[in-house]
Amino acid sequence: MSIETLVVTLLFLPLIGALINGTIGKNLPKAVVGSIATTVMFVSFGLAVMAFMSLDELTRIQLYRFMSMENFTLDFSLQLDSLSMLMTLIVTGVGSLIHLFSMGYMSHDQGYYKFFTYLNLFIFAMLILVLGSNYFMLFFGWEGVGICSYLLIGFHYSDEQKGMANSLAARKAFIMNRIGDLGLLIGLFLILMNFGTLEYTELAEKFATGAGANSLLLVGITMCLFIGATGKSAQIPLFTWLPDAMAGPTPVSALIHAATMVTAGIFLVTRSNFMFELAPETQDVMLYIGLATSLVAAFIAMRQNDIKKVLAYSTVSQLGFIFVALGMGAYTAAMFHVTTHAFFKALLFLGSGSVIHAMSDEQDIRMMGGLKKFIPITHITFLIGTLAIAGFPLLSGFFSKDEILAHAMHHNMVIYILLAFSALLTAIYMFRLYFVVFYGEFRGTEDQRSHLHESPLNMTLPLIILAVLSVIGGFLNVPSMFGEGMAHKMSHFLEHLTPGLDRVEALHLSNGETMTLMISASLVTIVALIVSYVFYVGKKSVPAQDSEIKGWVKLSANKLYFDEIYNFIFVKPIEWKSVQLHRIMEVGLIQKTVYGIGTVVDRSGELVRKWQTGQVASYILWMVFGVIGLIVYYLIKK
Repeated sequence: MSIETLVVTLLFLPLIGALINGTIGKNLPKAVVGSIATTVMFVSFGLAVMAFMSLDELTRIQLYRFMSMENFTLDFSLQLDSLSMLMTLIVTGVGSLIHLFSMGYMSHDQGYYKFFTYLNLFIFAMLILVLGSNYFMLFFGWEGVGICSYLLIGFHYSDEQKGMANSLAARKAFIMNRIGDLGLLIGLFLILMNFGTLEYTELAEKFATGAGANSLLLVGITMCLFIGATGKSAQIPLFTWLPDAMAGPTPVSALIHAATMVTAGIFLVTRSNFMFELAPETQDVMLYIGLATSLVAAFIAMRQNDIKKVLAYSTVSQLGFIFVALGMGAYTAAMFHVTTHAFFKALLFLGSGSVIHAMSDEQDIRMMGGLKKFIPITHITFLIGTLAIAGFPLLSGFFSKDEILAHAMHHNMVIYILLAFSALLTAIYMFRLYFVVFYGEFRGTEDQRSHLHESPLNMTLPLIILAVLSVIGGFLNVPSMFGEGMAHKMSHFLEHLTPGLDRVEALHLSNGETMTLMISASLVTIVALIVSYVFYVGKKSVPAQDSEIKGWVKLSANKLYFDEIYNFIFVKPIEWKSVQLHRIMEVGLIQKTVYGIGTVVDRSGELVRKWQTGQVASYILWMVFGVIGLIVYYLIKK
């Protein structure tokens, strides 16, 4: 089977699964619905692995021509290169495990077939986004994941207690993403207007000659693209939608926040590296916004008490970390962290789902405690995910974070120190979460205690697989001190077939510099682990109730009041203007005009209606008057 056939098949399999479940899934048993959706995903992943093994040159697959003009063509076509195949493996691989987990987690949900329909559609849209050969295909998939995320975040819109909140969270995600999408769309129109094509390879060739280097136009284009990435990948100021997206079922949180939707912005910037490299002003903006996002989100996560909210702000912080790497031009380091983040963040989200499942839908960590003896598999896998994201030595997050920190140290020492501080905060809030949930005495109700149990195999198996990947994932791109045969495998792979990346200057560290960075990063993580253990296990500290907090703790717990500030600056004024426009335009102008015309017609109708008596004699009399009138008119005219 050719690589073209493999890729086209793996692309359309999730769509086929969505069509089957969307049309007849309501009448099928839940086991069949879940099996169809999950099977197409695992088959897609298998085909992705086969395509990856067969990839030896950049390949373009044209599906059909959408538009053809004299000097411009627009194709639905696919591009197979290192970057697209890496993202395809992540999306289908992690997506398959999330589908499998969902079969157990959503087994009691009434909308089971709709949920899997939306999941399959989401994966299909994401595959179009990463496999497309041009920005038109990217935008097509970009909007597809946007509408699917809206449907998934607000999936429980009919819930009696949280239905309205879920709907509002979905609407918030949709609207804030549209802001970013407008920037992306303007950027694409500028590219098309000035360069006459949206194809990645054609644009890379144009920019290889330095076309538009350091021009105001190129800065404008890249800024527009970055605005689009800011919305999808939740950077300041468009980041508040992502924590609210926790309203969706936990598998949705894992799917959106691990390796798919939120990495779309990172993929966009990496794919457009040939433009960003010629616009250093945009790179600087991206770097500092990423740094601010990483620090702010890490600070907020320090005192969140909803288990999913901690992980949500952790995702925002890690995305900021990655954007710092992109701002420094460290594209392969950014994609390396995207890959490891997919493993341990999917593990942590699915692990939190297993905890919530055991706790009868309780998400407040203050109501947990001592769970390690009740759910041992979840405990061990969650611990591995926590250690990985905290940067514990030799786990996946340790290597990927260390590579970004290495670039930061060579770029600017202040950036390095601030990023290291963000990494320290990450370790602190994650160890806090782990110890509060799994150590100490159980603080929930007796009813919750009586229902504590380990999740079924279709939920724990994905956790085990992701835990293994979180352990070994870092060896995909280890530094050169581990041996030339193993060193920088992912970097070499990405630079080999991705347009533009082969021209980005690589960072080379001596073994001494590498060792210094690794030791310092290890000490930071180990100190955070020891301090957190002493505080939350030794002293048995428990997060305080909301009424008891003050100072910086209150600022962190209340998310630095970002939502309140946005409501005051944007939401309330827009609502007030809407009310005033409704009163002036709708009630004052439109209604009075429309109703006025209606009143005139009604009154004239009443007048004319008096002539319609229904008596034949009356009609004959008026006919006679009419005839006489015509005769008189004729005689006068003569």
